[in-house]
Amino acid sequence: MHSNLFKFIAASSLVLLSSSAMAQKVIKMVVPFGPGAVQDTVARTFNNELGQILDATVIIENKAGAGSTIGTNFVAKSVPDGSTLILAAASHTLAGHLYEKLPYDPIKDFSPVSLIGYSGYVIGAPSSLGANNLRDYIRILKAKPKEYNYASAGNGSASHLGMASFLTRAGIDLQHIPMKSTGDAVNEVLANRVQGVTSATIGLIGFRQDARIKLLAYTGKQRSKFLPEIPTVSESGVPGFHFDSWMGLLAAANTPKLEVERINRAMIKVLADPMVQERLVKLGLEIQTASPEEFQQILIADWQNAALIVKSSGAKLE
Repeated sequence: MHSNLFKFIAASSLVLLSSSAMAQKVIKMVVPFGPGAVQDTVARTFNNELGQILDATVIIENKAGAGSTIGTNFVAKSVPDGSTLILAAASHTLAGHLYEKLPYDPIKDFSPVSLIGYSGYVIGAPSSLGANNLRDYIRILKAKPKEYNYASAGNGSASHLGMASFLTRAGIDLQHIPMKSTGDAVNEVLANRVQGVTSATIGLIGFRQDARIKLLAYTGKQRSKFLPEIPTVSESGVPGFHFDSWMGLLAAANTPKLEVERINRAMIKVLADPMVQERLVKLGLEIQTASPEEFQQILIADWQNAALIVKSSGAKLE
């Protein structure tokens, strides 16, 4: 009798454990670009740690297309319960000024959850072009107007707008070749099929010793602590120019405040993890946390700045 009772208790425990495992919450972290894109790389540095803290399984879901707007619209229309997040960046606010019509509002249709940090951008060109610095690059491109191309992570992406804005300020006319991700755009330069790319530091820092590509300038206000040998655009012949990008997690508007704050606290813990910090620093990301309210103010300020960037680039998309 005791033996049968023990078996019953053991079996019941297994069922409870199995049910608990099956009931574990699944959180989708949407990346609005393809695999290998900057946001995709960042998301994969901490999704497991975030899941452990939240007692959930955090899966990365790539929803690329239309300059990040397909994946962004998916999250805007998702159930506002914190189970669907987007790892957004500067392209989020830029798109609101770039597209004539969007099925969502970049500010009103989202709940800011957690700031992750900032990344500057680097301008790169194939070594075969013969430009040793940004001044050389500008001179070479101006000598043959409309003959050269540049690649980006897609129409409306930050890498598109950052480069378009720089070219406008420098008085250069290049043809834009949109790709599906930053990795694809960088590969076009490595293969010498295009003559330029602007990528977040994350996308180019691993190529600083690669003979196929020359990293010409950094778009931040000051030199990057990750690439101190590379001068800024401003000190390389285009004074006053700068362009950088925040990264952070957003949820659909009206996500309960308690859930937003719960995920925010979890992200602050994640970003304090030395292992996660090491991974992000290797990618050239300057880690910074903020409360949801502080992140909201950052988004609003960036929304206003994005309007100026889009206007200066002259870009518009249907």
